[in-house]
Amino acid sequence: MLTYPSIDPVAFSLGPLRVHWYGLMYLLGFAGAYGLAHWRVQRQNLRWSSEQIGDLIFYLALGVIIGGRLGYLVFYQTAAFIHAPWIVFRIWEGGMSFHGGLLGVIAALALFAHKQNKSFWDVADFTAPLVPFGLGAGRAGNFINGELWGRVTDLPWGMVFPLAGPEPRHPSQLYEMALEGLLLLLLLAWYSRKSRPAGTISAVFLMSYAVCRFMIEFLREPDVQLGFIAFRWLTMGQLLSIPMFLFGFYLWWTKRYENIPQPH
Repeated sequence: MLTYPSIDPVAFSLGPLRVHWYGLMYLLGFAGAYGLAHWRVQRQNLRWSSEQIGDLIFYLALGVIIGGRLGYLVFYQTAAFIHAPWIVFRIWEGGMSFHGGLLGVIAALALFAHKQNKSFWDVADFTAPLVPFGLGAGRAGNFINGELWGRVTDLPWGMVFPLAGPEPRHPSQLYEMALEGLLLLLLLAWYSRKSRPAGTISAVFLMSYAVCRFMIEFLREPDVQLGFIAFRWLTMGQLLSIPMFLFGFYLWWTKRYENIPQPH
């Protein structure tokens, strides 16, 4: 059994203002995506300006925060949200959903593409390889907070999380950081190293994330307010990942033989 490295969730304080590691991980994710976007533009000679990249990251941030918060309340706190919809503004209580954030990002990308007079799939394919960096940083934040822990295990790397009782559990946040962060980052960097038919890079991201999330959910403790949703073993995260994978596969299948666009 490993000892959980209990870390103060507050990174530092500035007078009455407390800056949390979780918030810093979000900033790190967006900063990493910004740097990675510039690297891709230079390496692949894509027609994106620094100003466009900065605007894109701003739109992504809005999509992630608004969509993630709304998605968490709709998918994981439905009754409470219906009863008191104003809890959406209680951001200090926490609660973010990847799948809600994804929907928010899609809406943000559509708006950005319209304003920049770019194809939606061109923008989405440029963005998809940037996302895993932020996902990995976010899961690191979950681990620092000691939240979203895994199920009970007798494996030697099980950890006792302070808020999860005395039994050792899978450090599922680290599993997700490795798969959704590092593995997807490498996979999409490899797949996007050359021009692909429009939409296929986005499709590979959707399918890959859905598979990684579906697998890890078998080791992650279900949300206490929901438990298992279907067949006594499927979680909300798995149910939301199924249509994500199916749409990604449909998108890849229908676009895989289309003409490869010129660098954009």
